[in-house]
Amino acid sequence: MADKLKVTLVKSPISAVPKHRKTVVAMGLTKMHKTVEMPDNASTRGMIRQVQHLVKVEEA
Repeated sequence: MADKLKVTLVKSPISAVPKHRKTVVAMGLTKMHKTVEMPDNASTRGMIRQVQHLVKVEEA
């Protein structure tokens, strides 16, 4: 298992639930197709699971 995950925003959170929009911003994803590297831990996995329909995840 990798130490980091690459998370990319692939769908706009405009029409998403407000809680999901806040989660996307908290992950540092401010624009479409922006990629951030996040640590692979339980809290990151929980945020990804909440917005899995908006993001693409790869092991870094």
